Amino acid sequence: MNNIYPVNDYGPLMPGLVMAAVAIFHVFLAQFAVGGGFLLCYFQWLAMTDRNPNARIFIHGYFKILVLISFVLGALTGVGIWFTSIQISAVTIGEMVFNFHWIWAAEWTFFCLEVVAGYCFYRYHDRLTDKACMVLLVLYTFAAWMSLFWINGILSWQLTPGDWVQTGSIVDGFFNPSFWPSLFFRTVVCLTLASLAGCVVVNIIPDLDRDAQTSLINRSAHLMIPMLLMPLLGVWFLFAMPEDSRQWVLGGSPAMMLFFMISVGASVAIGGYAVVGLWMQRLYINGATGTLLILLAFGATAGGEFVREGSRKPYSIRQVVYSNGIRPQDVAELRKTGCVTDDPFPVTFEKTLPNDIVTTGAKVFRRQCAVCHTVEGSNAVVHLTESWDIDQQRMNIAKLQQTKPFMPPFAGTPQELEALVQYVRWVQAGRPAEWLKTLDEQALQQITGWLDDAGTEPAQARRKSASAATREQK
Repeated sequence: MNNIYPVNDYGPLMPGLVMAAVAIFHVFLAQFAVGGGFLLCYFQWLAMTDRNPNARIFIHGYFKILVLISFVLGALTGVGIWFTSIQISAVTIGEMVFNFHWIWAAEWTFFCLEVVAGYCFYRYHDRLTDKACMVLLVLYTFAAWMSLFWINGILSWQLTPGDWVQTGSIVDGFFNPSFWPSLFFRTVVCLTLASLAGCVVVNIIPDLDRDAQTSLINRSAHLMIPMLLMPLLGVWFLFAMPEDSRQWVLGGSPAMMLFFMISVGASVAIGGYAVVGLWMQRLYINGATGTLLILLAFGATAGGEFVREGSRKPYSIRQVVYSNGIRPQDVAELRKTGCVTDDPFPVTFEKTLPNDIVTTGAKVFRRQCAVCHTVEGSNAVVHLTESWDIDQQRMNIAKLQQTKPFMPPFAGTPQELEALVQYVRWVQAGRPAEWLKTLDEQALQQITGWLDDAGTEPAQARRKSASAATREQK
């Protein structure tokens, strides 16, 4: 049975939105750090072979930016991810750590090597030989990419656990169906971000004339060449996703498709500029244009991460944990015993609630809704249900996985469902001092029937069962 953990209240911001903001910023910086290593190795090779007279100047300036932005802000946002994820979905992060603690340990080992090699280069590169500098840069790059390698396996497992569901093998879970397309795609993104950052850095290096800047920019643009593989890698990743997740992305969810198109559109804009402007015409890019391209890349990253997170719905870990932290196998039992029966945490504003029914509803909201919704802020339940009458509210929540197929099934008793409805309606009514004090038995019977009719499986599983039954009849 699921343990109950508190969900932090971020006011008008839904917790998932806070988590997404921290995660997207961290992913963007981390991918820049990985790609930056490859770019620096390339420019160190240019310097060692005398192919560009200003390569060493570029390396010095670029690594300062890499250390200040990626090392510092990347480390802070990395800690921020752990901090917010534990507050928002302790069950999800706990499941990930439980199954992949040795993978996390390996990632941290490489992260330590990355930091040590990076700071050694930053501190001593002007005193070392070219060969020693290259060794440090290669160590940094290898460690940074291996950090991506380990994290990618855990993140892709959330969407496509594959055979792990049956075997429980860490190898099956780590090398899951979307592991390789995700890893290669992220590597290309890393190279692109590093190249775009290089275009900006060139413009802030003093004492470089226009020809020198153009030469460095064109060299930096070489790392954007792998962008030509992005369409193939993107299609590979889409077809590695479960069918229902792919349907969300390709039109089943308007919001998800919108973010998918934002990611694709921004990537096409960057790729088109790279092909025409940098490779064919060998243009110079000023700092403003370079910054704009980086912002487009951030938009592409944000859209892609939103799709990766959203396509797992109704799960946070597919087939293991629902987005609200409840496990699929526990839904049937919670329908009998209640989801907040043993909830030890008080409602922070409990003294303002009119009675125990509304208080129970607030606890049910916190347990089953608060990760993805607020009461009256972003993605607010009060606003989403305000056009429904009371019977619609009862039925739609009871048949939640059918009302909204990307939602998990309601995991509580009829009494808890009615308490949730009363809590929402109490807020919609302006939070009056007096409210319904007893539950309507006829309404509870209706709710019981709707819950039984909906079942305890997610919508996708129910559709597959129905299709299989139809085929057997034929």
